Parts: sequence; structure tokens; C-alpha cells
Amino acid sequence: MAKKKAEKPKRELTKRQLSRWQQQKRRQRIILSLGILVVLAVLGVVGGGVYNQWYVPEYKPLHETVIEVNDTKFDMDYYVKMLKFYGSGMSAQQMYSLVDAVVTAIERNELVSQEAIKLGISVSDEEVDKELNSYNPPLSKDYGDVVRVQLLVGKLRDEYFDKQVPTLAKQRQILAMFLESESQANEVRAKLEAGEDFATLAGDDKLSLDAVCKAKKGDLGWRPEGVLPLLLETSVVDEYAFKSEVGVLSQPIFDESKTKMVGYWLIKVESRDDEAKTAKVKVMLLSSEQQADEVRARLEAGEDFATLAKEFSQHDESKGNGGDFEVTQGTMSSVFDEFAFKSELGVLSQPIRDEAVSTTGGYWLMKVVAIDDNKQITDEDRSLLKADALNKWVKALFDDPKSKVKSYLDDEKKAWAIWHAIGG
Repeated sequence: MAKKKAEKPKRELTKRQLSRWQQQKRRQRIILSLGILVVLAVLGVVGGGVYNQWYVPEYKPLHETVIEVNDTKFDMDYYVKMLKFYGSGMSAQQMYSLVDAVVTAIERNELVSQEAIKLGISVSDEEVDKELNSYNPPLSKDYGDVVRVQLLVGKLRDEYFDKQVPTLAKQRQILAMFLESESQANEVRAKLEAGEDFATLAGDDKLSLDAVCKAKKGDLGWRPEGVLPLLLETSVVDEYAFKSEVGVLSQPIFDESKTKMVGYWLIKVESRDDEAKTAKVKVMLLSSEQQADEVRARLEAGEDFATLAKEFSQHDESKGNGGDFEVTQGTMSSVFDEFAFKSELGVLSQPIRDEAVSTTGGYWLMKVVAIDDNKQITDEDRSLLKADALNKWVKALFDDPKSKVKSYLDDEKKAWAIWHAIGG
């Protein structure tokens, strides 16, 4: 927690020092004015008499409480230091995207510290100092709380949660690959049924769309229940693995929420400004080439672009506007720009594959290779299960109605904190 520093004895300034000091203060006032304008622009609050309400240290000093976690209070000085720590090297605009996350980090860290004490787990000042000094250059003691929680989390994981994760469990060895569409999944399944190699197809960059499955060429190895959702960010494969028979190749199984790094654009350019390097376009981002072909056929048959965009597009910036989008050259992917700035006006594109965007939805092909009802869990999988148990525990602390967590930071205070964190 922030403490007041002892006041230094005042010293007399020579005329030359006084002149230099006055010049420095004048420069600082200019920089301060510019800094305030930058942050105000970020917040969109310029005008409306905001300058008269501006949050300045004369009225809201650094020792004002801005966050409370149960009986522990954190002042503005502490919050600014945490912004500096988590937002090191960021611009004012970048740091503004971090302000709420830092609040959450402070709250989370304190809840973890308080609950760890109840569990009899603690970290000594000597351990904190050693960790601070292990950095190059060493970290300031201002960040002792952050380091202490990092050490606490390690002890919680390895001492407390280690006891909750078994060493033996039911496990399944499974093969899996994630494909963009049902038609593609059926084609690949037919190849597998005809004898083609699962590993070869699962490792194909143009087919397999899950990074883990592709890297492992489809063989996810032996896994206990609960690990695959952590690796793949979906529960579909885990559910199949523990409910299916050995040796049966699945039919294509749809996964609505799974994210993949590919999408297909349909674009129609309505106008271009070559001098400003902008274009007004109608766009849709579709999940698969099959879907893009189907939607394109409906457009060619006369259906309304805006209606279909609102129903199917995964491009958040234009979906609500029925696909209307103004793009500046260089802000989208190269394949998008190629059509937007070089194609004929009014012509609807063919589906344009773009591996620089993400979309959701696709189809799994899976096969359980073997079953063991009492197999040793690997260290890697136990670490994943311990980390998952720890994350669920922390979430439960936030959700516990007994936890009294409150932030007093409004937009003006956050903006002032940003300015102070970047050197105000």
C-alpha cells in the first residue's frame, strides 16, 4: 500500500538555479497542456466545460482511495504504479485499453493474497526481495505486491491444488482434425475410409484449422478428461473421446464456437477515392468457402445484401450496417485490399480466402484409438489441470457474494492516472 514519504528539507536556490527552474516549469506546463489534450481526445470528452471539472492533484490527491477489496484499500498512487508496471512502454491510447484490466488485476491479486493466508500459504519478505532482485535491472519495491502474488500463485498451484489433481485417471488416445465446412469434412472422411493417412491429412495447412491438431498431425495422444478443452478451447472433442467406441471414425461433428484463422470475403466496391486511398464497399465475412458460395448464389438470385450480411456475416464492424463499410488502404489484409482497390466498381467478388482473419464454426473428424481406465497422467497434463483448478478458484473468489470489491475510478480519474503513469 502506498505510504507518505518524509518531506525533504527545503533548500535555497541561487538566481541562476531559480531561472533554470522557472524555465523547466514553463516547459512542463506546456507538456502538461498537450498531455491533457491527448488524453481528452482519447476519452472523447473535449468540450462541455470539462476543463473546469478536470481531475487535478490539487483537488484529488494521490492518496485518495480508488479501490477497495474487503478491508484493504488502494490509493491512486498505487493504481498509477500498477498502470506503469502493466503498461510499460505503452502510449496513452494503448494504456487506456488497459485501465480496467489493471483494476481487475489489483482486485484479483488482493483476493488471492487474502485467501492464501486463510489456507496457510504465505510468501516471506526475503522471498519477495530475492525475486525483485532477479530481474535485470532489479524491480522497485513498489512492485513487491505483484511479485508476492506471482510467488503465492506458484505455491498455491504446487502445494494446494497439486493435492486435488489425481496422478491416475481414465484416459483416451484420440485422433482429431478440424475442418471448415461439412462438405470438406465429408470429402476428407471419404479419403480416410479409402485408406489415406490421418496424419497426412491432419497436417495439411489447407485442411486442418486447429493449430494443436495440425502441429501434432492429428494425434492428440493419451489425455484424461478435462485436458482437451484446455488445449483446444472447445469441449466437443473431450465429449466425443469419453463417450465413443474405439476405432470408429466419427461423422462430421459441427462445432459452432470453435475459432479458426481463416474466413471468406464477399465484396462489392461501390466507390473509391484514389487520392484519399479509401473505398466504400459492401462486405460479408463468411465462415467457409461452402457458405460463401451459398450466400453468393442467393445474392445473384436477387436477395438483399444487407439482410444476408446481418444474418451471416462475422465482420463485426460492418454487420450491423448491413455490410456497408468504408476502408482505408493498408488497414485490412492484402487480399482484401487487392479487390477493394483494384477491381471494377459494382462487381460482386468470388469468395476470397483470407488467413489473416478469424471466424467461428467448423466440423471435427475424430477417432478414439485406445482406452485405459487407470493410466498415469503426464506432468504436462497435471500442470494444465492444476492451472485450471486455480483459475476456477480465483473466479469463485470474484463470484463469492461475501467478497466486497469496489472501484471508485471514473473516466476522468482513469485519464488522469494514465497521464501520470506516462510521466505527467
